[in-house]
Amino acid sequence: MADRTIVCKDCSKEFVFTEGEQEFYKEKGFENDPVRCPECRKARKAQSNNNRGFRR
Repeated sequence: MADRTIVCKDCSKEFVFTEGEQEFYKEKGFENDPVRCPECRKARKAQSNNNRGFRR
């Protein structure tokens, strides 16, 4: 397995899906590659948590 470059579907920036991350996804049973960069994933998760009434 080699590092792969993916384009974020939200911000259109390229990000690297490392070999280690690919192994992690495989171990967790995830079948799809990430479609968002780490920054957009973090922002989306924070927004989702805010909409559910969670506090941090």
